[in-house]
Amino acid sequence: MSGRLVIAVDGPAAAGKGTLARALADALGLPYLDTGLLYRAVGRRMLDAGLSPHEDAEPAARALQPEDLRRTDLRTPEVDRAASAVASQPAVRTALLQFQRGFGAEHGAVLDGRDIGTVIFPDARVKLFVTASTRSRAERRWKQMRGDAPVDAAGRAAAIDAVEAELLARDAADSARATAPLRPAPDAVEIDSDALDADAVLREALRIVQARLAESGG
Repeated sequence: MSGRLVIAVDGPAAAGKGTLARALADALGLPYLDTGLLYRAVGRRMLDAGLSPHEDAEPAARALQPEDLRRTDLRTPEVDRAASAVASQPAVRTALLQFQRGFGAEHGAVLDGRDIGTVIFPDARVKLFVTASTRSRAERRWKQMRGDAPVDAAGRAAAIDAVEAELLARDAADSARATAPLRPAPDAVEIDSDALDADAVLREALRIVQARLAESGG
């Protein structure tokens, strides 16, 4: 592993890890990579080809192009499920592993995902695990998907219930898979974002980063 500063930010979907990782990268002047987007893009490729994401997705992973990551339809419940399915395939994870490691090792980076601290960069100098209640995560994901469309209270509650069910299913699949299951690294510091806004989460993360760097000699 490189001696560059690598910060691993892991956690379940919609816990706020992406928002934190981007803000951390900006604050520290480091490159940022949303590794979950890689799996979403592979899942999207499978769906677009009319294939089940449970089929062999290695060719789709190896054919991934930069423009695939810029699509605007990668954060839907359907793609959530597809991403979880392709991420459970060892061949897909192997196909994307070197890309992720190379990205972080070249200049240092902040990477977020579900196995950064356990598999991709087990020697990362700082590991964070961002979590929140399922209901809070469902509300955040619903707001992302809804945009500015008006909705009444009953419709809002029903929609959030549906998103929460999707997240629970995703959590179960991610935690139970044999390959790189979702779990915090033993030396990761957990940040519960339930009662914190994005700025407060960033302040706590920066405090942890500074403490870890001081412990390791900068």
